Formats: sequence, C-alpha cells, structure tokens
Amino acid sequence: MKLEKYHALGNDYLVLNVDDGPERLSEEKIVRICHRNFGLGSDGILWGPFPSEKADFGLRILNPDGSEAEKSGNGLRIFARYLKDQGKVSVAPFTIDTLGGIVTCEISEDSSVIAVEMGQVSFHSDVIPVKVDGDGREILNEPIEAAGRQLRYYAATIGNPHCVVPMDEVTESFALEVGPSLENHANFPNRTNVQLMQVLDRNNVRIEIWERGAGYTLASGSSSSAAGAVARKMGACDEEITVHMPGGKIGLRIDDDFNVTMFGPATRVGTMVLDSECLD
Repeated sequence: MKLEKYHALGNDYLVLNVDDGPERLSEEKIVRICHRNFGLGSDGILWGPFPSEKADFGLRILNPDGSEAEKSGNGLRIFARYLKDQGKVSVAPFTIDTLGGIVTCEISEDSSVIAVEMGQVSFHSDVIPVKVDGDGREILNEPIEAAGRQLRYYAATIGNPHCVVPMDEVTESFALEVGPSLENHANFPNRTNVQLMQVLDRNNVRIEIWERGAGYTLASGSSSSAAGAVARKMGACDEEITVHMPGGKIGLRIDDDFNVTMFGPATRVGTMVLDSECLD
C-alpha cells in the first residue's frame, strides 16, 4: 500500500489515494498505520479523492484512533497540496467535500501558501452540539470542570466541535492535564477538540491544542479557526489574526459574520510504502 506523507506545521498526515486503497480501512488498521512505533506514524489518514456531486473532490479524514473527523484545516491544506502535486489542480480555486461541509481552496504558484475558506463558525449549542439545560443557546464564557480544575469556556463549531478556554498563559503541560477530560466531557456528545487560548494583542493569539481522536497536537487549522473566532466574539481581536502554535503560525481572516479564511503552508515529506506484514 502506497501512501504520501505531508505535514502542516508539524501536524502530519498520510494521504491514501482511493486508487491504492478503494476499501475503507478498519479501525484496527488505521490505529496500526498511524502508530509512531508500530506503523508509519501520523496524526491521521486523508482518504480520497472521491467523486462528489457537490464539489470538485471528496475527502474522508480518519483519526489515528480509528474514528472519523468531519473537518481538518491542516488536513485540507495538505490534501490541496497533494492534489496540486498530482497535477489534479492548478492555481485556480477548487472545492473539497468533507463531512463538515464544502470548502474552497486556492494554492499559490509555488505552493508555499494555501488558502482555505473554512466556513462559518457557530457558537450555538444545538449546532455544535453541546448538552445544555433548557433551550439551546450560544455557549459563551460558561463554567466547566475538567481534571479537578474550574475553568470557563466557549464552544464553537466550524464543521467539527471545539472547546476554547481563554487563559492568561497557555502551556503544553496544562493542555496535557485537562485536554483528555475536556475532550470526553459529558457536555459534548460527539467529544470535542480543545484549545487553550492566550490573547497576545488585537491581531495575535497563542493556542495549545488537544485534538479529538489524536491527542496533543503541534498545530491545527480548524482549532486555529475556532480560537480566532472566539477571540473575535470576545471583542479581543480584529479581523486579521495570526495564530501562534508550537508547530508554527497560521493566518486568519474572520469577517463580522464569523466566516473564516485560513492561510498556511503544507510540506511534502515523501512517499511511503506499507508492508502487509505491518498489519498482520
């Protein structure tokens, strides 16, 4: 089985073309392939391109725990770069159909910058979803307990669920401490991605990320989008935001209706061939 490996600011994915893998991999095989010691190692598998009646290409995003993600900003940039490397797209905009909605992508001539229109962020409990008492509402600066800590959070979705916790300072150690508890908190029936967010100024935020189904992650496009939208919702940031992560920086443009356009790189690592013995 041949796979192409890319990373987006340290968030690495394997691309499995449907021509090389026409059948969906079992959860057990996904876990083994993504394992850092027993497999090829990655933060997930991008499976496609599929025919789509709604977009130019279809994509499925498989998490390293065998579950499936609705959307991934870094995964979309990587898949867009893969399509260009394969000669399937040029610099003209094109669309990708994901479980989290259709996105439009555009790649610079030298492939150094990839723009993705991520869609509109919603903060409403019925859309994300978030369990609440009574009628649905926007989840803004509400209390939540995780790992014995009392925190306040904003919930958001950009096709996949996010829990954003504003803090005066964010650290990897604290993300590792509270991330698992927040991901699996009873408030989130579909689990959630977690971002600890520090606002630096009107145009910059810093986040630490615990990704649903993957764990601690160096960078995430959808997490950046959700955190940036929360910063705007708080009134703490303007339309142009740079998100700083351990793996690097992503640029965002977020309009007054919380439509997000993301700008960032994707880097090709190489071609990998999986031996069948790995899956025995």
